[in-house]
Amino acid sequence: MADMQAGIGPFLGVFLLAHGWQSGLIGSVMTIGGVAGMIMTAPAGALVDSTSHKRLYVIVPGICTVLASTIILLSQSFWLVAASQVATAIAGAAIGPAVTGITLGMVRQAGFNGQNGRNQAFNHAGNMVGAGLSGYLGWKFGFAAVFWLAALFGAISIVSVLLIPADSIDNDEARGLKRGSTDDADKGQASGFRVLLECKPLLILAGALACFHLGNGAMLPLYGLAAAASKQANPASFVAITIVIAQATMVVVSLLAMRMAEKEGYWLVLLISFLALPLRGLIAAHMDSHWGVYPVQMLDGIGAGLQSVAVPGLVARILNGTGRVNVGQGAVMTVQGLGASLSPAIGGWMAQEIGYGPMFTILGSFALVSIALWVGFASTLKPACAGTPDDGMPTAAPAGASA
Repeated sequence: MADMQAGIGPFLGVFLLAHGWQSGLIGSVMTIGGVAGMIMTAPAGALVDSTSHKRLYVIVPGICTVLASTIILLSQSFWLVAASQVATAIAGAAIGPAVTGITLGMVRQAGFNGQNGRNQAFNHAGNMVGAGLSGYLGWKFGFAAVFWLAALFGAISIVSVLLIPADSIDNDEARGLKRGSTDDADKGQASGFRVLLECKPLLILAGALACFHLGNGAMLPLYGLAAAASKQANPASFVAITIVIAQATMVVVSLLAMRMAEKEGYWLVLLISFLALPLRGLIAAHMDSHWGVYPVQMLDGIGAGLQSVAVPGLVARILNGTGRVNVGQGAVMTVQGLGASLSPAIGGWMAQEIGYGPMFTILGSFALVSIALWVGFASTLKPACAGTPDDGMPTAAPAGASA
């Protein structure tokens, strides 16, 4: 599923650069798509909570993502490319909450941390293989091969999702609603933004992630642009290498994060993830060569790999018993997406005005705000992040909770 969901994804920047686009315009079109996805993520989470056909929320968006990406092959007009990014982002908004809901519905709270860790390890492995194949095929046959590969993986993904028996997914557990509860969670109408604003640990988590992704979101595409601009490597193969290194690191880190969360809780896992970005920014600012890609992308793998396990697990734990787990996932992804969607435009224009080196340093420094929030509110966050849930644990306070 990883390569199907990404489509041209990380290759978009160098593809448009090869067609005469400037970095500022490339960043802007990425931001347009990011904003569209951000707006739709919380409503998508509410739909996932309310539906008993969760598999369709993976299958249909996956098909739409592949189809929307092919538009870029047909035309590089700004508005068509922007429309493609909007369609891709909207289609993909449901996939994260849907996969989380399916997983939680099958293994429940007691098994979620372990299964989510394994899910993420396989997800990152899929990204790594997909990126490696995309880079090779793009170098050998051109960018069209990247789209055909995504379509192939899309077909295989649909078959895989359909192999999950529908009756193996407990829809109450999938939304964090206790069995036998009379609360229908507003029949799926619960507002993701309301959940975010009423639960203090969730609010702090979202704010810290927004600041982190404001710096992190543009790092990979702009690092590829920096290398392409300095003619350090073939653009397609260089981007593929950056993805492979990061995703290979994430495979290992996801499994380590799963074990660390079981022993230490999620607070330390997320703190380490935030610390990785400032260091990554400094290295990227001074090493835009072929060799610099290794430490830069390994640090990306550490940060993203830790968060891919810790964030869904922590949200599911905080909102356990409320019936609004996937709305909460969508709400956190929305605020997180705000940072990620603004990042390419900010980074692209900074690179154009002051150069790539200073731009990477500034982007990396945004995570210092995340670190300050996470450490400053540690007394509130640590109780919410600690402990190992079981099926009989007390439910988390759904509203106004400070811990």
